[in-house]
Amino acid sequence: MTFTSDESQELVQRNPAEESEENLALEKARWYAVQVASGCEKRVKANLEQRIQTLDVTNRILDVQIPETPILRPQKDGKPKEGSEKVFPGYVLVRMLMDDEVWQVIKNTPNVINFVGAEQKRRYGRGRGHVKPMPLGHSEVERIFKQSQEQEPVRKIDMAVGDKIVVLSGPFKDFEGEVIEVSAERNKLKALLSIFGRETPVELEVNQVQKV
Repeated sequence: MTFTSDESQELVQRNPAEESEENLALEKARWYAVQVASGCEKRVKANLEQRIQTLDVTNRILDVQIPETPILRPQKDGKPKEGSEKVFPGYVLVRMLMDDEVWQVIKNTPNVINFVGAEQKRRYGRGRGHVKPMPLGHSEVERIFKQSQEQEPVRKIDMAVGDKIVVLSGPFKDFEGEVIEVSAERNKLKALLSIFGRETPVELEVNQVQKV
């Protein structure tokens, strides 16, 4: 059997010992949850991925993820637009082999607050102790990623029971009321409107109303 120059070079570069070490790392690596500043999940992920390369810890910090689920957001024209929503806002998941160095790499990343884990009490004085990072359970990790990968898009409505609304179109235009029921599947809601001096429940399309 003969190889091209590129194939020969690839065989030379692939060291069986290195492959074995990589496979062992993949088997031992665990997922950890990292709390980050609100709204900074994507920024932390990008910064952390850059730091992993720069500080040469790619063999120990293997993956950074922000699990998301697909959603459908209502639009003014009534046609929902596909988007995504974070499963755990304020958290980033990191797969790694935990040691002091990678702990420092992650902890010193801008906008990272702390690992999720068990708080170790201080021996002396008062105040919060050190948080010992605790890996996520295998079944928990499987459930999280299965939820984000297989779930059908969920219709998202930015309305909740008790919200005050004003009707924008239709026979009840300019009427004000209060939301008493939300049906995301049907893209509709019910609101109590004052009609002829009486509180009357009226079913409306979500794109017909606006929060006030």
